[in-house]
Amino acid sequence: MTESSANSANLENHVTSGATVWLTGLPSAGKTTIAYELAGRLRDEGHRVEVLDGDEIREFISAGLGFSRADRHTNVQRVGFLAELLARNGVKALVPVIAPYADSREAVRGRHRKSGAPYLEVHVATPVDVCSVRDVKGLYAKQAAGELKGLTGVDDPYEAPESPDLRIESQHQTVQESAASVYALLTERGLA
Repeated sequence: MTESSANSANLENHVTSGATVWLTGLPSAGKTTIAYELAGRLRDEGHRVEVLDGDEIREFISAGLGFSRADRHTNVQRVGFLAELLARNGVKALVPVIAPYADSREAVRGRHRKSGAPYLEVHVATPVDVCSVRDVKGLYAKQAAGELKGLTGVDDPYEAPESPDLRIESQHQTVQESAASVYALLTERGLA
């Protein structure tokens, strides 16, 4: 096989339809874990995938923003812009970002609608009592000890999506099952 025919074969196995999959939910709900599980499966099938991890975004793109309503909105809009840019350029952008306010999420959906990039909202609807037991980053313990104020879903609002494209109750299934349900949604929409 020549180099050009090998490159052609690689391109044929490369899936180029982009989309944004926004996984919203409380801290420690399982958003990032599900996103990375799904990313692995999609990459194995030849999809171009990026996980826009909320902690990395805060460190590199939204450094300097706090956790006021305005700053949270700005952060979500920055992530939404990046996700839409990737999606309309053939990348599956998996976005495990809390995005606590409905109007912020709707603005991101509107940006995607305007550009024609597919957008799916997945609510990882893990209850706060389960999240506080998981407490992956120790946030709930800090809040309980009075060391942290403004924890989403505890002493700061979280506006759960009323009609997401998919709702996952991660406390009732494995990470693989949760990722499989998102994959099934992508398949149903012709995106996987």
